[in-house]
Amino acid sequence: MKKLEIGIIGGAGYTAGELIRLLLQHPKTNINFIYSTSNAGNKIYKVHQDLIGDTEISFTSEINSEVDLLFLCLGHGNSTSFLANNTFSKKTKIIDLSNDFRLVADKNFEGKEFVYGLPETQREAIQKANYIANPGCFATALQLAILPLAANKLLSNDIHINAVTGATGAGTSLSNTTHFTWRDNNFSHYKAFTHQHLGEIYQTVNQLQSDFDSEINFVPNRGNFSRGIFATVYTHYNGTIEDAKKSYKNFYKEAAFTVVSDEEVHLKQVVNTNKCLIHLMKHDNKLLITSSIDNLLKGASGQAVQNMNLMYGFEETEGLQLKATYF
Repeated sequence: MKKLEIGIIGGAGYTAGELIRLLLQHPKTNINFIYSTSNAGNKIYKVHQDLIGDTEISFTSEINSEVDLLFLCLGHGNSTSFLANNTFSKKTKIIDLSNDFRLVADKNFEGKEFVYGLPETQREAIQKANYIANPGCFATALQLAILPLAANKLLSNDIHINAVTGATGAGTSLSNTTHFTWRDNNFSHYKAFTHQHLGEIYQTVNQLQSDFDSEINFVPNRGNFSRGIFATVYTHYNGTIEDAKKSYKNFYKEAAFTVVSDEEVHLKQVVNTNKCLIHLMKHDNKLLITSSIDNLLKGASGQAVQNMNLMYGFEETEGLQLKATYF
C-alpha cells in the first residue's frame, strides 16, 4: 500500500515533536516535509533532540501543496491566516491542532468545514471528514469525564473541576511561569473560570444534553512536572455508584483509548500513551470523576493521529500502542 504523504506546518513545538515521533514510526505514513521558517535547513533532531538517530529530515521553508494530509501545529489564531495565504490540492485533508476551528461558529472557513475531532463522540463524522479541528488538551480530559452524564441527561447541577497540567502545556516559549526556578517545587492556578477550552466543553455537553443550563466551574493549575493532566470533577448525582459505572462503561465500550477503571488512577499510568483513564467515586449526593491523560498525546498529537487513522480507514490504534513511562 502506498504510504500517506504528510506535511507538517509549524514543526518546532512540543506537540509537533510528538507528532513527528509518532508519524516516523507509523507504518502507513511518510513525512514529506516539515515547514518552519525559523528552523529552515536545520536537522529535525537539532530541535527535537530525542529523535537523533531516527531521522535525517530537515526543516524546510518550502511547501508541497500536493500532500495527502496536512497537520497544522501553529499557535492559536495562526491557522486561519496560514490557510488564507496558502492553497493546497483538493485531495489534501487537514488536521488542525489549534483552537481556530473548534467551535461551531468557526468551523466553516473558505469552503472548508471542520469537524470537531473527539473520537469518543464523533467517530462517524471523523471517518467522513476532510478537515478536522483537534480538541484542546484540557477540553479532552474534561469532556471525557462528564460526557456520559450528559448523554444520559443526568447533569442537573453545577459542575466543579480542579485540574493540573504539566509544564509542556504552556508550550516551548519561555515565560515567567515556565522557567525551572519558578516551576520547580511550586504550584499555582491560572485563568480560573475563564479558560479558553470551556467553550468546547459547553458546546459538546449541550449537544448531548440540550437542557443543561448550569455552570461549569473550572480551575486549571500549573504543576511542577513536565507532562500530563490530572483532573478531578464533581457534580450532583442521584444514582448509585453501580449505576454510574454501568453508564460510563457502556458509553465507552467502543472507545479505543478511554478506559473506566475500577481502581483509582494516577498520572504515571497515562504519560507517553494515548489513553484517558477515568475513575468514579460517590460521596453522599456527589459523583467524583477522575480523568487523566497525557496532554501532548491524547490531548494533542496522539489524538490527531487517532483522527488520521479514522479518516483513512486504518486501525484506530495504528501507531499508538504506546507504553506508559511508569518507572
